[in-house]
Amino acid sequence: MTTEKIAYEQKTNSWLANINSGIKSALPRVGDLFVHSFGQIRILKKVYPGIMHQLIFWGVLIQIIGTAINLMQMKLFTPFELTIPRGNGYLFYEFIMDLAGVFILLGVLMAFIRRIIIRPKFLETRWDDYYSLILLTLLPIAGFFTESMRLISAQPAWAGYSFVGNALADMLKGMGVSREYAFAMHPIILLTHIGLGLLFGASLPFTKLRHLIYAPLNVLLHPRKEMGKLDKIEDIETAEVLGTGHITEFTSLQLLSFDACLNCGRCEDVCPATFSGMPYSPRSLIYNLHEAEATLAKSNGRSSYQLPEELLSEGNLWSCTTCGACLLRCPAFINPPERVIDIRRYQILTTGDMPRSVGDTLRNMERQGNPWGIPPQDRTSWTEGLEVRKLKPGDETDVLLYVGCAAAFDDRNKKVIRSFVGLLHKAGVNFGILGLDEACCGETARRMGNEYLFQVMAEQNIETFSQVKFKRIVTSCPHCYNTLKNEYPQMGGNYDVQHYTEFLNALSPSSLKISKGNGTEGRLAYHDSCYLGRYNDIYKAPRSLLDQAQVDRIEMKLHSQNSFCCGGGGGLMWLETDPNTRINHRRLQNALDVQADVVATACPYCLIMFDDAIRSKGLGDQIQVLDIAEVLEKHIE
Repeated sequence: MTTEKIAYEQKTNSWLANINSGIKSALPRVGDLFVHSFGQIRILKKVYPGIMHQLIFWGVLIQIIGTAINLMQMKLFTPFELTIPRGNGYLFYEFIMDLAGVFILLGVLMAFIRRIIIRPKFLETRWDDYYSLILLTLLPIAGFFTESMRLISAQPAWAGYSFVGNALADMLKGMGVSREYAFAMHPIILLTHIGLGLLFGASLPFTKLRHLIYAPLNVLLHPRKEMGKLDKIEDIETAEVLGTGHITEFTSLQLLSFDACLNCGRCEDVCPATFSGMPYSPRSLIYNLHEAEATLAKSNGRSSYQLPEELLSEGNLWSCTTCGACLLRCPAFINPPERVIDIRRYQILTTGDMPRSVGDTLRNMERQGNPWGIPPQDRTSWTEGLEVRKLKPGDETDVLLYVGCAAAFDDRNKKVIRSFVGLLHKAGVNFGILGLDEACCGETARRMGNEYLFQVMAEQNIETFSQVKFKRIVTSCPHCYNTLKNEYPQMGGNYDVQHYTEFLNALSPSSLKISKGNGTEGRLAYHDSCYLGRYNDIYKAPRSLLDQAQVDRIEMKLHSQNSFCCGGGGGLMWLETDPNTRINHRRLQNALDVQADVVATACPYCLIMFDDAIRSKGLGDQIQVLDIAEVLEKHIE
């Protein structure tokens, strides 16, 4: 085979491989487009607005397609003349077009009722909401009147298939409208209908109607990655832009997401910060970013690039817990928590403007290697009296137990890690810890915006991990779990990472004999950690372990994907907050509402936040909080 032929075959194979890769990456995007833009699965989670939106969406879409077909019947805008629909196909076309008009009017009526009468607390109404609804009302009405004038004038035999237009024509004829009058009025009403259609098209960029184009585009193009994975600042030592302090520093796809916002309020409806009365709203965040973008565009770049002061305020910027509730509710796949962290990065790394408690926490991490600020030599104090193998370079083990800072330094969580170690011993698991060589995973620093500190800590841990041999990493902290599993690969650290509930649930029943015993008494409600549940879809394993213990398990009203945040994520564990707006107090009330005697958690932050809420409200005699490891320890034979 000649050199030229080999080179040609290599180029062909590379070309085919690129096409195949492109098709594989495009298929999930196309699937999302059909499921979320046409099927509108997320919108349908709320029945009334879901049906309302489906009626308007499909009505408008059918009308647009039908109008395009109608225009292609004539050689006005295309070099060809469309020969369909004809015969029975045309009768079906007339029926469907009238039905689409009815859909729009019914949907618009439901929208007016929702905004004027029902008025959900999270629904915000601006001028373009009513403008859009009025325009969507006038368009089908003008279309029906145009059709009625045509039917009165032509009197076709198939008029009944245009059931709305025909009924309106009969009504007008009964009111004395003659064939001649209808013939004269038809072009006037038709031009009015065309004018409204042109106004509809011209309004798209300047009103909320823009979401008809931008929302499907954002669904199609939004980044495909794990929910709990933040974007990395590449070459951070030399990068010119650290975070986002100007509207022009957002990427094109991020700017598209701001335009795609429907202002529907679904994100705000599930935001724990907004619900608790804190000065943060994911909807307001995205709306303000859109307004900054629009103002800059309208001024041809002459207005300020700086983000609005409202976004940079301490109360607004540091109230987001990054819980991810808004991510699963947004029909347009917009990501407010990541935009919050983009701005935090700018504040931390560029301006140095941050709350005092944030600065103190980051200094603790820099100086002591943990957010508690406790000397690193105390990292293994929790092992006193326990048989725990501390791995040295070159050692080998099945399970590397990554303890994390909460379990190592927080007195309450030390009890949890000791309980878990007891379970590992009873199950005969070969495990070890890094001891004093373990360092903070850096999650708190990254969520607070100090990307540089996160990358330094991640590199340190990856280097330490490389010095021992293990099959998997197991950790009790969902924040550590998410960081090690989803974010360390950005830094070159690829590991098999499991949360301890996953690991224990996968063990054979004979290795860890869980029974009812004389363990936990009373009604037990399991609280889903945001970083374990929403971010990593782990809902079954914790519940399965509790069910094996045969506890009286109940569910709180907000659970699984709809779980309410404990208030500790996104760095808020370390911030002083107004006692009247504390998220953990609201979550505790959810447990009290179902008369739970015990709240079970699988996250050290959640444990701390529940414990704090119980103590501050003086409810220690009424309800207690336990980690699942502590519950299981009481139910081991």
